[in-house]
Amino acid sequence: MKRRRFLTSAATALVLAPVGFGLSGRFASAASRPRLEMPPLLDTRQTGRVSLAAAAGNMKLPEGPASPTAGFNQDFLGPTIIMQNGPLAAEVGNNLDEAISVHWHGLMVPGDHDGGPHLPVRPGQRWSPDMNIAQQPATAWYHSHVHGRTAEQVYSGLAGVIHVTDGRDADRGLPVDYGIDDLTLVLQDRRFDRFGRMVYDPSMMDVMHGFMGNRMLVNGQAGAVAAVPAGFVRLRLLNGSNARSYTLSFDDGRMMHLIATDGGFLPAPVDLSVLGLAPGERAEILVDFSGGGAPVLMSGIEQPFGVLEFGVDDTIPVRITSLPEELGPELEDLAGTEIRTRRISLDMGMGGMMMGGGFAINQRPFAMDRIDLEVALGTVERWIVRSAMIAHPFHVHGAFFRVASENGAPPRPENLGWKDTVLVAGETEIVVRFDQPAGSSKPFMFHCHILEHEDAGMMGQFTVS
Repeated sequence: MKRRRFLTSAATALVLAPVGFGLSGRFASAASRPRLEMPPLLDTRQTGRVSLAAAAGNMKLPEGPASPTAGFNQDFLGPTIIMQNGPLAAEVGNNLDEAISVHWHGLMVPGDHDGGPHLPVRPGQRWSPDMNIAQQPATAWYHSHVHGRTAEQVYSGLAGVIHVTDGRDADRGLPVDYGIDDLTLVLQDRRFDRFGRMVYDPSMMDVMHGFMGNRMLVNGQAGAVAAVPAGFVRLRLLNGSNARSYTLSFDDGRMMHLIATDGGFLPAPVDLSVLGLAPGERAEILVDFSGGGAPVLMSGIEQPFGVLEFGVDDTIPVRITSLPEELGPELEDLAGTEIRTRRISLDMGMGGMMMGGGFAINQRPFAMDRIDLEVALGTVERWIVRSAMIAHPFHVHGAFFRVASENGAPPRPENLGWKDTVLVAGETEIVVRFDQPAGSSKPFMFHCHILEHEDAGMMGQFTVS
């Protein structure tokens, strides 16, 4: 299947009316809409401690009734956690009536601390991993990862963003003022019924394609405007949706300067007019707002919809007026260091789906008591990952990788850096380095990050020793 046809066929059946606040998919006048708020900040750099508690909450759009939700330390989503390398004592409490977990997606920690399906936090209990952070600066995130319940729990709000920092971003010439010129943006589509209530009621087709929404939320807010200074602004983008991939661009054609991917900084900014972002992926971009106006970040090409409108606020001081020339060292090329090659197939069986199943990796649905792969600690492997029917975002726990090729061609610009999640549309080759241990009782996962697919069996697990 040709690449263009593959991607189109995966999307055509899922196209919705524009997910925005006007019939054209453009936003209504900004004058009547609130300013976008950032998630609360939880800074661990002085204390070396982080405390999260999952609890029930509710969320209300301006024109609808309250909807039941869940969050960490608040009604919906969780705080932005800033951390640095070194010891980090975490405490996760659970005030819900079902088990949750906290998977540190993008943190390079051992399997005992990874927070996957084998590390549930039961109602009323606490989980207290003493972690050690040792990695390059990056934007990561955290979310619940209980097998069979991940999709609904993340949808309800059990997720948040992590900033790993080395304190040198100002020296790099980057925006660093949280919520001022350094914006954390959690992109999520959510489905609201005709009464304005957020609902999660997946049909068979929703499970097949992944559950998609009809309203766009950014940081849990609908229709807000992001106020920015008239200079360069850093946007930390997280695709926190269950299934929707975004094809991002600005309606006025202004450039996006990619500075970081899942695993951290690129050597230098890369200019993009379009940025793809699949579920689970993160990207950091710099955008120049010195020209004023009210640009809208859009998604989609054939039927674009509005994601977020920006408004220049002249009262905000401008700190960054030019792009940095360098961000960090050249990225290590792992090609040629692989000790073996594995083939990974992301499988969807139509006949099985009619019976509520059919999701598997290498023809085997996920099983909690089965180890699928055994990897040697400190080694590098090449994985050739294939998907059929639709594109699948593929995530590997506890490891970063470089994308070697996509359907035989060089990787797209947004896949040039260190990654832990990549959208596989056909065949993608990745070169993975395994530096974190994981035993058979607390193994690492590899799975599709369309959460309904993951819950339905498109997941495997591996040890590193």
